[in-house]
Amino acid sequence: MKTVTIAGQTVPQTAALAPMASVADTAYRTLCTEHGACMCTGELVSAKGLCYGSRGSAELCRITPQERPMGLQLFGSEPEFIAEAVKLLLPFQPDWIDLNMGCPVPKVVNQGAGSALMKTPELAEQIMRAAVKAADGAVPVTVKMRTGWDAASVNAVDFARRMEAAGAAAITVHGRTRMQYYSGNADWAPIAAVKAAVQVPVIGNGDVQSGADAVRMYRETGCDLVMVGRATYGNPWIFGEIAHTLAGEPYTAPDVRTRLTEMLRHIRMILDMSEKSEQLAMREARKHALWYLRGRAGAAAFRARSASLETYADAEKLVQEYLAMHEKRD
Repeated sequence: MKTVTIAGQTVPQTAALAPMASVADTAYRTLCTEHGACMCTGELVSAKGLCYGSRGSAELCRITPQERPMGLQLFGSEPEFIAEAVKLLLPFQPDWIDLNMGCPVPKVVNQGAGSALMKTPELAEQIMRAAVKAADGAVPVTVKMRTGWDAASVNAVDFARRMEAAGAAAITVHGRTRMQYYSGNADWAPIAAVKAAVQVPVIGNGDVQSGADAVRMYRETGCDLVMVGRATYGNPWIFGEIAHTLAGEPYTAPDVRTRLTEMLRHIRMILDMSEKSEQLAMREARKHALWYLRGRAGAAAFRARSASLETYADAEKLVQEYLAMHEKRD
């Protein structure tokens, strides 16, 4: 297996887990790492919230040994807050700090942060310089960006060059503009253009949904590493699929029993790793349960019941009943 060094971390050249707010929590990252994710990044943290002592922001900075190598991600639009937040992250000992310049959601964009920074590259450059200076060599600083604000303003190459000049140790490019959100098809051409334009490692992101997609992204973009996001929903096995495909080995997808057994383990991990009550933690676990049987027979009824799970025992009962029905039908 080939390896690649990104932000000081030498890892298998397979696939990394994307940072995903309200999805990729500690349990999710741990599960995906167990299944072969070579790197992961935490949920985006508000620089201003961290500076103002937000407990919620601080809780997002926890890193467990099982998740490494792992980075922490900040978002913000003011260099001084980003600099202070970087210093506040250092005691958590992240393997790198990532600056989010790609999030498309209004509550982030309306602050001038996330993908809004694609419209203000000079400010984005100031933010990167402030972060690198604040890190003071303790950890590398990376950036995750989009291809541009909209189809009329695709500026990925210029933006990436600015980030490199400002000290970014690696650049992740999601192959969509902000205005696309997550719709339509990702355009990988700007990822290839960024790779050709900079010397630092480039990570490609967007529409990698299978091992074959990962092989194609590596081939078409020349990127140093592939990053996978939404395709991991209910499917941590995708990292194994990618590794097998890259190695030219056959891959067998998990059967229904294996999927649901892992779903229960995932829910158990959420409960065990959460400081919340079982009832509150189960509310967060519901969305994960919804994803494990996507596209399979009886999935609609399974999802409907998953949406009202209150306890782990409820989840166990749901799985037992579904498997009994599934195996009887077969």
